[in-house]
Amino acid sequence: MSEKVGNLTVEASLYEFINQEALEGSGLTAEQFWADFERLIQDFSGRNENLLKKREEIQEKIDQWNREHQETYSQEAYETFLREIGYLEKEVDDFEITTENVDPEITAQPGPQLVVPVKNARYALNAANARWGSLYDALYGSDIIPEENGAEQGTSYNPVRGEKVVAYAKRWLDEAIPLKEGSHKEVKQYKIENGNLNVDLGGKTVTLQDANQFLGTRGEAILFENNGLHFEIQIDADHPIGKTDDAHVKDVFVESAITTIIDCEDSVAAVDAEDKVDVYRNWLGLMNGTLTKTFEKDNETITRKLHPDRTYKSPFGETFTLPGRSLMFNRNVGHLMTSDAILDQNGKPVPEGILDAVVTSLAAKQDVLGNGNVQNSAKGSIYIVKPKMHGSEEVAFTNDLFDRVEDMLGLKRHTIKVGVMDEERRTSLNLKNCIYEARERIIFINTGFLDRTGDEIHTSMDLGPMIRKNEMKASNWLQAYEDANVSVGVNSGFRGKAQIGKGMWAMPNLMKDMMEKKDGQLKAGANTAWVPSPTAATLHSLHYHDVDVFRVQQEVTHGQYRDKMLDIPVDEARNWSKEEIQQELDNNAQGILGYVVRWIDQGVGSSSVPDIDNVDLMEDRATLRISSQHMANWLHHGICSEEQVLETLKRMAKVVDEQNAGDSNYTPMAPNYDNSVAFQAGCDLVFKGKEQPNGYTEPILHRRRQEAKAKQVAH
Repeated sequence: MSEKVGNLTVEASLYEFINQEALEGSGLTAEQFWADFERLIQDFSGRNENLLKKREEIQEKIDQWNREHQETYSQEAYETFLREIGYLEKEVDDFEITTENVDPEITAQPGPQLVVPVKNARYALNAANARWGSLYDALYGSDIIPEENGAEQGTSYNPVRGEKVVAYAKRWLDEAIPLKEGSHKEVKQYKIENGNLNVDLGGKTVTLQDANQFLGTRGEAILFENNGLHFEIQIDADHPIGKTDDAHVKDVFVESAITTIIDCEDSVAAVDAEDKVDVYRNWLGLMNGTLTKTFEKDNETITRKLHPDRTYKSPFGETFTLPGRSLMFNRNVGHLMTSDAILDQNGKPVPEGILDAVVTSLAAKQDVLGNGNVQNSAKGSIYIVKPKMHGSEEVAFTNDLFDRVEDMLGLKRHTIKVGVMDEERRTSLNLKNCIYEARERIIFINTGFLDRTGDEIHTSMDLGPMIRKNEMKASNWLQAYEDANVSVGVNSGFRGKAQIGKGMWAMPNLMKDMMEKKDGQLKAGANTAWVPSPTAATLHSLHYHDVDVFRVQQEVTHGQYRDKMLDIPVDEARNWSKEEIQQELDNNAQGILGYVVRWIDQGVGSSSVPDIDNVDLMEDRATLRISSQHMANWLHHGICSEEQVLETLKRMAKVVDEQNAGDSNYTPMAPNYDNSVAFQAGCDLVFKGKEQPNGYTEPILHRRRQEAKAKQVAH
């Protein structure tokens, strides 16, 4: 069913949601909203379409040039060509961003960042509430604490393991809030006397090396700060853990996920108006504080809702609060896709990115107006992350679109802030210009291995076969891209004003490895990095206590990265063995099908998916882009045949079926491959990969998910 609104045709579910829920308390009338929305669509849809046409034209020129220069390729000639076609832009003069009214979670608190699908209310609430986490619980449940010598996790509390957790935490306290002498493991009592924290070591009283790290108390919890992050030592003599501790410490509670990207894009399967309304309704509930989720766990009914703020008393009795929730951003979809939730005056689906910009901002206006029982942005800002933009012209379009949305919704100029995801090569090479176009509202740039590599492969598809996927991580272009992102951000004035982010740790069960490696992103100058779970956020937060990111950023210099970023990862030798080729195909095919089958059949956009070695990886749509583009590239250059790829996909479908054997909702792909919409989607991603715009997976996935939903309704 649909509603005719002016010259627009709006799906009834979306029309009713906006009129009856999203507009309530916004100060806007439905009549004015829809009239303004229609004008906005008329003014911006054509520009959106023209930008997409420009992408196609540029890619066609690059493909032709690459085909003609396979044997005579030189990087110098390639760069000249890219400048001639406008792919490489003339760099703007030096400048600094001027974004105002930005929350301290972005400007002053380096820390972990979660990404969570907004369509799953329980996950979204868990992520928003992951601002604070139990260090004891995170350590106890992870592989950081080895299970040897009687320290197994088991099904009930193991005091041997508990002792190792406490010992780890107290060693960390010695580093984060060192005492003038002695160790936290020797403490008999933490005492607040005359506004000071005194620490009894059993016959000797000492203080902190830096008394300013002690900020106050919340009941029996003592609050500290280090490198801009907070944590509590929680005291409880009656608690099972506190009873066994000399100082009655029951836990160390740390500030964890400082920011969270509530995602409408790569981790979400939203293919029609019904799905989009689910997405928007959950986002609205997060913005006005009404979102709840009730579920059964361990024979108990639990209702999740947003945590309140945390109230403390300073050493001198003054009351103050700290946020109880992660600062939430919303990741809209990119410029590519359209949505038939609204048809324009010509009966064409509207650009989905325009729909997202209007509706997510309308929902977030509830927070700006203070209509909820909790607050997201204390500064009255709306944070939208915009993915998959190509070059500064597309960023300028987004900036203009956000201007118009602000006018339409009655918001002050630059209320809507933008995070620019640096995940397409045309943006990476022109990042300074991209930042310049959004210099008054930008609050975030980041890097991402999967999408960026997928675009690297697709852009240079016709030049030759690419190196193996894992070898990309050590390639010249990738390191230059990572370095350039930080350098350009810092030198555009991001330090103390905006986030420079790094990509996801994808292995939620390998926390020991994460703790050994992920601090490298901070040492490179990132003040946030993505983690796959609240537990990972709690553990990764320790890195930000160890590394003073702002000090690292002070040392970042200007660098010349374009040449290295244009070192295209073609393997001219092609000297892979048959076994190596098959291994690469197996790895890619299993990864594609393991993710696709849940996306298509169950509408799950992000989940922990076992890889070919049964290591769980937190996947979203980006993993499809890199894997499908890599297989399409090798197929295009004859490294493998269509028959070999199809045989591989069928064999890996059986592997994925076995890995999902315990899921009662799972529909096997084998042996009825022709009847499995999910399997056919996996085949499309590979065999039609070269022709997909910029190698994106959304067109195929949306079409196949709609097909699967129709079949499910029919049955």
